[in-house]
Amino acid sequence: MSSTETATPPFSGNGPPGLAPPVNDRREIFGWAMYDWANSAFYTTVITTFLGPYFIKLAEQRGGTIEVFGLAIHKAAFYPWLFALSVLVQVILLPVLGAIADFSSLKKHLMMAFAYAGALCAMLLFWLDGERILFGGLLFMAANICFGGAIVFYNAFLPEIASPDRRDAVSSKGFALGYVGGGLLLFLNLVLFSVLSDQALAVRLSLASAGAWWLVFTLLFPQRRLRERRPAKKLPPGESYFTYSFKQLSGTLKELFRKYPATLKFLVAFLIYNDGIQTVIVVANQFATDELKIEASTGVQVVLMIQFVAFAGSLGFNWLAGRIGAKKAVLFNLLVWTGLVVYAYFFFHSALQFWILGAVLALILGGSQALSRSLFSQMIPREREAEYFSFYEISDRGTSWVGKAVFGAAAQITGTQRVAVLSLILFFVAGMVLLAATDVRKAIREAGNEPPEVI
Repeated sequence: MSSTETATPPFSGNGPPGLAPPVNDRREIFGWAMYDWANSAFYTTVITTFLGPYFIKLAEQRGGTIEVFGLAIHKAAFYPWLFALSVLVQVILLPVLGAIADFSSLKKHLMMAFAYAGALCAMLLFWLDGERILFGGLLFMAANICFGGAIVFYNAFLPEIASPDRRDAVSSKGFALGYVGGGLLLFLNLVLFSVLSDQALAVRLSLASAGAWWLVFTLLFPQRRLRERRPAKKLPPGESYFTYSFKQLSGTLKELFRKYPATLKFLVAFLIYNDGIQTVIVVANQFATDELKIEASTGVQVVLMIQFVAFAGSLGFNWLAGRIGAKKAVLFNLLVWTGLVVYAYFFFHSALQFWILGAVLALILGGSQALSRSLFSQMIPREREAEYFSFYEISDRGTSWVGKAVFGAAAQITGTQRVAVLSLILFFVAGMVLLAATDVRKAIREAGNEPPEVI
């Protein structure tokens, strides 16, 4: 602790002052994990399933392009580039939010504020139509920025509520509940498709339902069960949260290079391979409906199947990590992702193959994400979790941008998404190589933490 930082005693935001909330409290862990259930509806229904194909349909009504400031954007490039732009905002915003959270008792408050704002923007997508494409794009960008902002604080709770030996299991539980929650709403939306003849209305209702789901379950569980912890550090005299956050951001970057090089290597590896994963997730349904002309209802069914199979896959990789270690489990996971991309380029031509590809993707989807999150939580110094998780979040859960920008550029230049899909193999190979070269045990020790028996 530096001379400008003073320690303060822990406290319970929901209990008697001076008492620190317990670690491994089952009620709080469940409330934390249920935020994955809440926000995964936005990720599954809006990001993965409906919005990309819907933008393509709206663009086709205008001749296959969307005009933005005089530039004709190809229908397949518009949605990935919206992602890229929203994440460029997050690259600046999220680390600052993380630094602010570490120096204040606002982690829960900021998490809730971003969650509610994102849910509201998602609900407003009900009014997205051919005359409001740019309005819908702005709403989506705002919702995605809020989505990322809330997860910075959500992830930063993990080291506070779970001991190191339980973080793999708690992290996997969050992802598993997310797949079930997101899948359940998607199932309800599939029923909606079957009873409504107006598919555009069904899509708009589905988009709005994701925001409502996100809002309601955030209110019911994390809002009620998460407990705020008092930060272990206070701001230096004369500093404000805003001004000091930029100083802290610069210091954190220097500190990663100087004191935690192994953590930095892991973080870069994650940024790369997770960028590829997130891009595949986002564009897969758009690729199937546009390139293969698969019916929208089939796309919904495949994504629904993915959600429930991914529940088992997430728990299965947690079991595998307990046997061979989280690092080896992630490396195996990335090897399968590489095979999927190659398969999609050379052999992906029918609805049956879409089902097969979706089933394999479902089995590996949660493994790399859940295990990467728990690994990273052990490689960072205590009491600065939000600050470090803000860097992590820049590429996590739909906030990566390089892969989407590359995919969009390839589609814009070639007019086809098949070549764009093949370009993603670079992300998986580079990520695997860098992760294999990362000494995870050393990274945990450098951060001042005790490595578990099996990593």
